[in-house]
Amino acid sequence: MSIKSISKTVIATPRLLERAGRLVWLGPPPLLEGEDPAAYDQLLGRISGAVKPSDIFEEIWVQDIVDLVWEVVRLRRLSASLMTATAHRAVETILEPFISDYSKREDLAQAWGTRDKEAVKEVENLLAAAGMSIDVVMAQTLSINLDDIERIDRMIATAEARRNLIMREIERHRATWAQDLRQAAQEAEDVEFEAVEDTAKTRGAA
Repeated sequence: MSIKSISKTVIATPRLLERAGRLVWLGPPPLLEGEDPAAYDQLLGRISGAVKPSDIFEEIWVQDIVDLVWEVVRLRRLSASLMTATAHRAVETILEPFISDYSKREDLAQAWGTRDKEAVKEVENLLAAAGMSIDVVMAQTLSINLDDIERIDRMIATAEARRNLIMREIERHRATWAQDLRQAAQEAEDVEFEAVEDTAKTRGAA
């Protein structure tokens, strides 16, 4: 199994397009087959509730943050799934010194991969007799998938960097907005003060 073979199919249904809290014109959320729409809704609701977007720009940024957080979680899950799906290959490699018959070793590793109880027990006994544990299997699994795992890690780092950049954009946007608001308020106060002052002068002249 390779990261390149992972399906990118997006579920696009009317229900998702009508999702409460998501801007409809942005289209459906980027969910893959088997992902839980309710979990996405919950994440969107919590992040939106925490940020409390005040305008259309912040609403778009919130959507981006939600999608990026979802992507990071997905990539971590896929990384773990990749390790699980290929662990039997590591078992097959590790058992080579103990079982010379390739067919028997392959069958045992395959059965172990399907969590067959007898196969799991046999592999555990062989590892224990050699002073090894399941950690050896996972280390070998990591070695087998190292290129794909590193690629996934880079994708995670990129998504996290984009998420953090958007958060800084929101902070900058709000700081600018607050500064503009203060300036507008000050100008309004100045205009009001000038009007009051002119009124007072007019009354004094009268």
